[in-house]
Amino acid sequence: MTDADPVADADPVAGADPAADAQPAADAQAAAPDRLPPAVAGLPHLAEGDRVRLRGRTVKVLVAGVALGSTGHIAAVTVAPIVASELAGTSALSGVPGAAVVLGAAVGASGLSALMARRGRRPGITAGYAIGVLGAAVAIGATVAGLVPALMIGMFMIGFGNSSNQLSRYVAADMYPFHRRAATIGTVVWAATVGAVLGPNLVGPSGRVATALGLPPLTGAYLVPIAFVGAAAILSFVALRPDPYALADAVHDPAAPGTTSVRKLVRRPTVAAALIGLLASQVVMVLIMTMTPVHMIAHGHHVETVGIVISGHTFGMYALAPISGRLTDRLGSPTVIAGGLIVTAAASVLAAVAPPDGGLLLFLALFLLGYGWNLGFVAGSTMLTRGVDVADRTRLQGAADTLIWSGGALASLSSGIVLAFASYAALGLLGAALVVIPLWIIVARRPALTAAT
Repeated sequence: MTDADPVADADPVAGADPAADAQPAADAQAAAPDRLPPAVAGLPHLAEGDRVRLRGRTVKVLVAGVALGSTGHIAAVTVAPIVASELAGTSALSGVPGAAVVLGAAVGASGLSALMARRGRRPGITAGYAIGVLGAAVAIGATVAGLVPALMIGMFMIGFGNSSNQLSRYVAADMYPFHRRAATIGTVVWAATVGAVLGPNLVGPSGRVATALGLPPLTGAYLVPIAFVGAAAILSFVALRPDPYALADAVHDPAAPGTTSVRKLVRRPTVAAALIGLLASQVVMVLIMTMTPVHMIAHGHHVETVGIVISGHTFGMYALAPISGRLTDRLGSPTVIAGGLIVTAAASVLAAVAPPDGGLLLFLALFLLGYGWNLGFVAGSTMLTRGVDVADRTRLQGAADTLIWSGGALASLSSGIVLAFASYAALGLLGAALVVIPLWIIVARRPALTAAT
């Protein structure tokens, strides 16, 4: 691949000129320095040709980092409910590690965004990955010692590290004007396909490595993030130069005032609708996905079979992201968010009616659950920052992801309770019910939202 802009090739806007996109951002940075985060102060002014070239290289680095980071993260998350069940001796606590992961991502989203605003995108991304590596080491020690609370701390740190993966989509998108952000987000989200396929399927082999090292087999899944997330941290530290803020589209909407409070931003119809779609998709996806490994193990499936089903789910979450980006650019975010919620509801019902021995129907349900999430994730992330300049985008992105992952943490914690006292089928039906009101809101407001975006 060359250093040409990879997103430009996917730009659905006829006649789009990358160089023309770069110049307004450069002019905005020069004319309105007070509207930029503190981290931007002192960054060198770049010629428009250099900006276009460096944008393309930066997207490649972010894509590679997400591929590595997601591989380690997904491997660890796949076995976490099983480890918790074995250590605690009950499935009622099997949702707690997932809750710790998403809670860690919630805290990490705000914490890393604040760090990025002060110090830059590169230090924020690198710090998140480094904390994820430390979390994997803590989880190994906790599993060996049989300490459930320590396992929760390790999973919290792993989730914190996953914030770097999630915020990378915004880092890439912020370098481009609004009409090109859906394609850019789709490109970065797609990179997690590597982790979706590789991560769960490394659970078995890594378990054998752990056994050879004298460790319990399930600790092998935590060796994966030490290697892969560690590589993402090193790559980000070395290669994200200049800092992506130097390449950011400083203000795509000159009428939007800078330094607007997050409270005021979330009152904007497009921001509120984006948050509704993102939160609903995340809650339902986590609710069902978290308990699927426990459900399968309880019905006699081997851990490697669980890995295949979760691999299909995470493949649906990420592999078709470029298509979701193109659909968003063509049909608009509101339409795609609504479509994602419909797919999520259908997947929830399929999971509820799937036979206990799993089979193709459960695999299909989890794949569709992932793709419904992907549609809402790409379209919602794109619509979230419409009409918001880069100073406000950084804070809004962190606040939005904190809300999303907090909702996911609550869903993960609740899923174990529902499974323990009801059934997996009840979990699926609950997921479908939770989609109804958000879907109604998006559909009812779609014409106004489409006009606004």
